[in-house]
Amino acid sequence: MKLSSTIVTGAALVAGVSAGQNYLGFNSGNTLPDESAKFEKDFLAEFSTAQKLAGSPGTFNAVRLYTNIQAYSTNTPIEAFSAAIKTKTYLLLGVWASGTSNINNELAALSAAVKLYGKSFTDLVIGISIGSEDLYRDSATGRTNKAGVGNGPDEILGFINAYKKEFANTALAKVPVGHVDTWDAWVNGTNKEVLDAVDWIGVDEYPFYETGKGNAIGNAGKLFDQAYKTTLGVANGKPVWVTETGWPLTGPSWDEAIPSVANAKSYWNEVGCKRLFNKVPTFWYNLRDSNPANQVKFGISQSLSSTPSFNLTCASTTLDDDEDTSSSISKPTSTGKDSSPTTLVQAPSSTSKSGSNNSSNGGSKSSDDSSSTDKDASTKTSSNPAASSTTNAGAINRLSGAAFAGVALVTGVLAFF
Repeated sequence: MKLSSTIVTGAALVAGVSAGQNYLGFNSGNTLPDESAKFEKDFLAEFSTAQKLAGSPGTFNAVRLYTNIQAYSTNTPIEAFSAAIKTKTYLLLGVWASGTSNINNELAALSAAVKLYGKSFTDLVIGISIGSEDLYRDSATGRTNKAGVGNGPDEILGFINAYKKEFANTALAKVPVGHVDTWDAWVNGTNKEVLDAVDWIGVDEYPFYETGKGNAIGNAGKLFDQAYKTTLGVANGKPVWVTETGWPLTGPSWDEAIPSVANAKSYWNEVGCKRLFNKVPTFWYNLRDSNPANQVKFGISQSLSSTPSFNLTCASTTLDDDEDTSSSISKPTSTGKDSSPTTLVQAPSSTSKSGSNNSSNGGSKSSDDSSSTDKDASTKTSSNPAASSTTNAGAINRLSGAAFAGVALVTGVLAFF
């Protein structure tokens, strides 16, 4: 089954975007490592570096954003938009949907961008995600593990409808609408209304955090395959994009998983080169880290040098003969076709675990709220998609090492680290 990046289920691809393109990109939040706001020059540096990485298996000319709002503003369009136009970087837009009863400011910022930049902006938009791991954080597992503020399926569905209504008569009406979450959120039957409402599915998966499942680097490919295939199984023919994955270069070990440059390179080879790049729309985690408080670092070019921390050249793009391809995604499909349907399951128990980078998703807080922040980080555990488990993985510090890990909601102003 040859992979296609056609992500149209009831929606046509936006003009100017090739239906056969499998995008390569990174994730990017709206703040710098010191938690100050990113401006156009900062996004220009990121996007330019991504496109010039030495040895890259393709051009990383796409970016996944978590918000449309400029850091520390109420509803000003994020300056990543103008940087994307100048560098011709494709945009997977994001709407922050947790800890709120409406997405009015997100929609206002996006509407202003459409009016300000017009076709030069909208032609670069390849999709939009309404939310990021909100369903996981709102689940019993997420609450037990103090994963931060989320939102339930009814709220996410309402936000999807609000977005569609707001942009029904604009160029963005043709942009496929999705949601990003963990594999176990997607197979949770209570979230079926969200799965039914979206045009595409985004999945975040980190074998590094698969505690109790043999999460050493040598088993990473198998763990990734299980999570991705499980998600494909409930997708009902809808495309599944990999919106976050990666292996840390430095930081503390997690169960059997050890951060190192060598292991990050191995993961790049096994999961990126053999399973994803130029086969599945992929947003790697990450080009550079954004929160100095997070001990685990995933960035492959922290200084934004075009020479990354390890060789990005793909020596092989096929699975080895001795790998078990019966449960693999050696030729995954972003259309979701040719995948066996899987029955939706009941909500996982509070001790089940999900392979997600807890540092890449943020809780939110207001200035008068003591809920989880990047300092007293919320936590999450890791689970095996192939079988349910009652083994508690423990807690992962949610110290927003990702481009968007932390969300500070201070007097109505959002900042994403």
